[in-house]
Amino acid sequence: MRILSEQGQPLVAQLIHDSGIELFRSAITNYLLKEKRPLLLVNLAEDLQPLCIHLRRSYLEEQARLRSQPTDVSALKDQELRQLSLELQQVGEQFRQHLEMLINQVIASNGNPEFEAEFEQLQRRMVQQLDGLIAGFSVSAVHQRAQASHRRNSVVPLLGILAEAFYYLANGLEDTLVEAAQELVQQFFQQVRDMIPQQDYYRQLFRMLGNDGGIEAMLDRVAAHTRLALVSAAQTECDRYVRECPEFFEEETASIFQLRETLQQACRGYDYQNMVQAEPAIRQLLRMDFEQKVSRTVLQNFRQVINQTLNVHLLPAVRHQVEVIQEQYDQARQYLAAIVQKEAEEKLRENQRQLEVLRENMHLFNAAVTEVNVYLVEMGCDRHQLPLLDEEKSDRLTATVM
Repeated sequence: MRILSEQGQPLVAQLIHDSGIELFRSAITNYLLKEKRPLLLVNLAEDLQPLCIHLRRSYLEEQARLRSQPTDVSALKDQELRQLSLELQQVGEQFRQHLEMLINQVIASNGNPEFEAEFEQLQRRMVQQLDGLIAGFSVSAVHQRAQASHRRNSVVPLLGILAEAFYYLANGLEDTLVEAAQELVQQFFQQVRDMIPQQDYYRQLFRMLGNDGGIEAMLDRVAAHTRLALVSAAQTECDRYVRECPEFFEEETASIFQLRETLQQACRGYDYQNMVQAEPAIRQLLRMDFEQKVSRTVLQNFRQVINQTLNVHLLPAVRHQVEVIQEQYDQARQYLAAIVQKEAEEKLRENQRQLEVLRENMHLFNAAVTEVNVYLVEMGCDRHQLPLLDEEKSDRLTATVM
């Protein structure tokens, strides 16, 4: 303890000196600051070189872009008006592509869930209507009407009852198919009307014309024509229900057996009661015939009719509307003349703001690069200097525009 208290600090100093740690510290400091530092700076410069080149190119490209812009309101206004014809063509083409895509989703795929749901609703309504009509069919009421039409006779044939039933079912199904087809057309065109205003081309049309270029009116006309065409198609489809299916009388089929059984039940006597007693058999016979007809309509025939009707009425109208939009150049030029002045002034101010930002960024870039280059020169690494930007050109450009 006495030795340590008397010789502690000198002893520790001697131990440190004998260990060589101070020499190592001085040597490593000299190595890192004098010998290794240039290499570290060179490595840094090599890492920064691609980044500086990319930034420099970006700044120069932005400088060139701004330099190419008109520098006064009149020039900007003329530039906007010169592009008007091309913009009208682009808007018309975008409108055509959008509508063709919507039509294609309906007629070539199941890509329109709303339309598919509406058509499935049509299918269900037809099936439910057939069930309801058959359940509500009254042999008694038909028998009275048939006998009232032929007062000389008191006997009504089964075929007369069936004929009235065929008209009753066909007309009832026609009412449902017509109504469902009209609702489907209304839903589809409403969907189109809702989607179009969300598109960029629609907003551009309003900017150039102050209106939609006649798109809404065109859709109204096509919707009306399509509705009439589908109503006619539904009436034709259901009018054919009055005629029996060819399979109705084929041998060895369920329908012919059902017809024979119905005849046996209805024709056991000649009075009203025998016919009424055969009502369940008559309903079953009607179901066997009309289920085939309704099935062919909702599963095979009518969807193709809808698809073709939309295709025939909407596609030509869309293509014609594109021509109408492109022909409105004079109206667009006259309308834009009032607002382009304001837009040109705003664009000129925006260009000036961008030039100020560009000049500031170029200055910051040069300051950072210069600082690195100073160290490289001090270390004797002149060949690795980073590229600078010519700020004088930027200043001259800003002064010219402003």
